[in-house]
Amino acid sequence: MEAAKKRLSEFDNAYFVGAGGIGMANLERFLLAKGKKVGGYDRTRSNLTDELEKEGVVMTYEDKISSVPDEFKNPEKTLVVYTPAVPADSEILSRFRKDGFELVKRAKLLGKITEESRSICVAGSHGKTTTSSMIANILRNAGIGCNAFLGGILRNTGSNLVMCEKSEWSVVEADEYDRSFHQLSPTIAVVTSADPDHLDIYGDESGYLEGFAHFTSLIKPGGTLLIHTDLKVVPRVKNGVKIQTYSGGEKGDWKAVDIKIGDGKITFTLIGPGVKIEDLEPGVPVEINVDNAVAAAAAALTAGATADEVKKGLKEFRGAKRRFEIILDGHDGAPVLIDDYAHSPNEIKASIRSIKKLYPGRKLTVVFQPHLYSRTRDFADEFIEALSETDELIMPEIYPAREEPIPGVDSRIILDHVDCESKIYCERKDLLNLIKSRNFDLLMTLGAADIDIMLADIEKILKGKCC
Repeated sequence: MEAAKKRLSEFDNAYFVGAGGIGMANLERFLLAKGKKVGGYDRTRSNLTDELEKEGVVMTYEDKISSVPDEFKNPEKTLVVYTPAVPADSEILSRFRKDGFELVKRAKLLGKITEESRSICVAGSHGKTTTSSMIANILRNAGIGCNAFLGGILRNTGSNLVMCEKSEWSVVEADEYDRSFHQLSPTIAVVTSADPDHLDIYGDESGYLEGFAHFTSLIKPGGTLLIHTDLKVVPRVKNGVKIQTYSGGEKGDWKAVDIKIGDGKITFTLIGPGVKIEDLEPGVPVEINVDNAVAAAAAALTAGATADEVKKGLKEFRGAKRRFEIILDGHDGAPVLIDDYAHSPNEIKASIRSIKKLYPGRKLTVVFQPHLYSRTRDFADEFIEALSETDELIMPEIYPAREEPIPGVDSRIILDHVDCESKIYCERKDLLNLIKSRNFDLLMTLGAADIDIMLADIEKILKGKCC
């Protein structure tokens, strides 16, 4: 049963079923820091579960209720958090359900945290990880602090959790998949983008946009919605909620003017309601981060950060892992190697255009592994348009993730129609050998698949060619 029965503060303990995932781990650590007893079950031991045990999480690796310590068996004192990846017939989960425990998914626990704090929740089909990470980096060193639950590893801290126990503010990446963001209660909500995605859940574009409209209806009275100027989402906020628009250009209540790109950096002046801050410089100098920095600055200032704290937090921001992450910067004769999680057509287009502006006149090779058969099928034409902006394209097979194959859907429905100088189909198992056999000037790996697992080997190969 998903109904919220008690406030998080009323529970002494929390037990996590599927405790070994990175998204669950940051919540376990948060509750430990709040003084709660935390336990968990996961099917397999890992480096992460070993770390959690050292930090105080009582772990078990047997799906048996007898392996759960007695201190977690009182339904009045223990909240049970589970991930949908755990089978419905799990003995531990089934017993907790039978004994009347309050069971919540991870998203509902985040919802409880946002109910009991002042929260900044960042939603969007793209840009949400970078924007929420920027906000967290500003606030963590500002006077107000924050507890942040991010969808990627903040490179400044090496974690997807930012802790400031005494802060009343939380920062949450609001994920639209499975309508998870409908569990949240934002004080400040940011909507960065709403390019249709997850149509297996939302059905079509109108359903997807309705999902975001419902998210805006959850903002607490007296709160603020910051929404990008270019979106089709029609906000549906409560009375007393302020709506402000923003963009990385000269449109919106919050906007960027006097943008300068060159010498490996970007600077701009932020204009907002009663606000003018000159020489803002995002620490990760890609063009799309102007949009993200405007949103982050607006949210942080609305929450109470000062202009100087915003400038410092943005300039020192080192990015989130896999968000336009520069692996090799081209020094010492090596090619440039950049990795980006971009997996929707507009994200891909923005990444390609950004890298071409940063490195004008250089040949760009993109390795893109499509993620999901359904997404590849539903947006094939848009992928073709976006990927046609590169000079050379290498594509392996589709990464299926949770899906079964769809007849007639493979990488070639995109690759065969892309219009660029050179294009190559290469199965993932042969990708490293292909990279060994070729020379590159500017190489970018793109996608939400697991190509990042190969980055260390790719980096080694590229370094070996010149050093």
